[in-house]
Amino acid sequence: MTAPTTTDSEYDDTPTVPDEGGRAPAARYGVSALAIMVVVGLLLGYAGGLLTPRLTRPGDSSVEAGFARDMTTHHAQAVEMSLIAYRSATLPEVRQIAVDIATGQQGEIGAMQTWLREWGLSPTGSQPPMSWMSDGATLKDGLMPGMATPAQMTSLRDAQGIEVDRQFLTLMYDHHLGGIHMIDAALDVTDNDEVLRVAKTMKATQQTELNNLRQLQAQAAKG
Repeated sequence: MTAPTTTDSEYDDTPTVPDEGGRAPAARYGVSALAIMVVVGLLLGYAGGLLTPRLTRPGDSSVEAGFARDMTTHHAQAVEMSLIAYRSATLPEVRQIAVDIATGQQGEIGAMQTWLREWGLSPTGSQPPMSWMSDGATLKDGLMPGMATPAQMTSLRDAQGIEVDRQFLTLMYDHHLGGIHMIDAALDVTDNDEVLRVAKTMKATQQTELNNLRQLQAQAAKG
């Protein structure tokens, strides 16, 4: 069966060719162990946010608040997709990167929710999604850049065998491209030191994962 192909979208963060050697074999985590890791990542994210001094407090309609809220939603879908892949993917390397993404992005969710709490802001806010971005009006079917549609999520949940790996890798690749697009928009505007630090880390992590996802797509195509 021909593997689904990934078409690079308008986002221009094309990853470099990964080094030889590939990813390490997946660790054999139990489902409960993975759930614990995700919770620990969330708690560490909260702790990191709480321990960071706050000199200024962005307002409800600020870029920083919009980024934190929308990226939380964006990350939440990545965590959901990763948990599906961890449970059902066939390649150990795909299950491993799913673990990495789920735990990493859950920790970042914790940090962003801590920002909002420290700024005295609601987790949801009164502004429409993506209104903080200059091109926020370009939402497609109400979805943020790179997010999977409800139909695509249903297809991933229902997939079997190597098709789980292929669909996950394709969806997550596009998801990361969209996430980097949003991160760049925040980096272009914010002067908040903590937001800058975390956003730069997010971008570097996702660019590295894009390289690994592309490499795994080639592996899954042979499966």
